Amino acid sequence: MHAVTDSERTATDSDGTPQQSGGDAAATGGALGVSGQVGDSSGFDALYGLRYEMVSAEGVVASLTISEALHQPAGLVHGGVYCAIIESTASTSAYVWLNERGVGGGVVGVNNSTDFLRAITAGTVTATTTPIHRGRRQQLWQVDITDENQRLIAQGRVRLQNIEAAS
Repeated sequence: MHAVTDSERTATDSDGTPQQSGGDAAATGGALGVSGQVGDSSGFDALYGLRYEMVSAEGVVASLTISEALHQPAGLVHGGVYCAIIESTASTSAYVWLNERGVGGGVVGVNNSTDFLRAITAGTVTATTTPIHRGRRQQLWQVDITDENQRLIAQGRVRLQNIEAAS
């Protein structure tokens, strides 16, 4: 499962220039951890092209343009792409919520359940996260992935463990 920590707090602008994160969460932002700033991803998300469109403590919206590199041998989008989108966006949502509450720390996914509902070969998909439960020790987030026509392509839920900040 994907763990979100402070070491992943740097995103990049469209030209590849690093964006700085840190300071006051509400004021500074960062595509992978603090509300407000959006843009290209870093790390694993950048490898497959996930782009954050909106990041807040209430959820995130991210998009991905499908390329042939993301296909499985039959020419359809590989199911692992949807699992990765769901894991990353739920983890980001959980991290932002936890840190905007002033608690600090990180989150680690402990379960990812993804259903594949419609096969596609091209286009742009959009992931939208919704909190189901946000507690002191764990969080549960639902992620809906839709196509350009708002059809539900995949849906998943990720349960995450809140990890206390190091003292």
